[in-house]
Amino acid sequence: MRYFIELSYNGKAYHGWQIQRNAHTVQKELNLALEIYCRCKIETVGSGRTDTGVHAKQQVCHMDVEKQLDIKDTIYKLNTLLPQDIAIIDLYRVSGTAHARFDAISRSYEYRLTSLKDPFETDTSFYFRQPLELTEMNNACRLLLGDRDFKSFCKSRTSVDNFNCIVREAYWKTHNGRSCFFVSANRFLRGMVRALVGTMLDIGTGKITVDQFKEILESGDRRTAGRSVPAHGLFLTGVKYSRKILDRT
Repeated sequence: MRYFIELSYNGKAYHGWQIQRNAHTVQKELNLALEIYCRCKIETVGSGRTDTGVHAKQQVCHMDVEKQLDIKDTIYKLNTLLPQDIAIIDLYRVSGTAHARFDAISRSYEYRLTSLKDPFETDTSFYFRQPLELTEMNNACRLLLGDRDFKSFCKSRTSVDNFNCIVREAYWKTHNGRSCFFVSANRFLRGMVRALVGTMLDIGTGKITVDQFKEILESGDRRTAGRSVPAHGLFLTGVKYSRKILDRT
């Protein structure tokens, strides 16, 4: 029987989502809790990776077990077994062929900035004091929409077949000294959101123009783009699936 698990986590203490040798990861903690609860070997498959220090409001993974699970009991017991910075949101039965990664039709991220020195946001927002021209940054966002090549904003040494992503939504909003970049796409490249934000901050502070941003986007050269902003301001906020693959019972 296959189940999808929705979970959230604060990524500060972890070397990302995916299991790695000699590294503390979210997936490792989740698998351990599942194995204790189910009393068997469990391997989860995530919707995608999050890097070291990146947070998730909604990550999704799937697992296979031989017996049917009591949903409420499983959620409750897993949350008692997991550390405080990882929480199970939901658990539901899906078809045996449903795949958390390959069946995801979109992922959404947000990146948080604050111009206010706030000790309660130290681990979840990038403290950035310079004033920003959000109108120009949103003009740059329009260039991201559609099916585009994002090689200019991808980490080097990334093994992918192509660098194209279909961006469906991208915009900035600001309120009371806090700014946030929202973006949704069918897929994301390694380091893509953090590099986009870093480059758009160059627009917002007058270092480059929107026309220069367009040239960077079309160049396919990571060296032309801006720096990657710190990981702690980045959140995976949602993963969407087609209704037809879900078989909640």
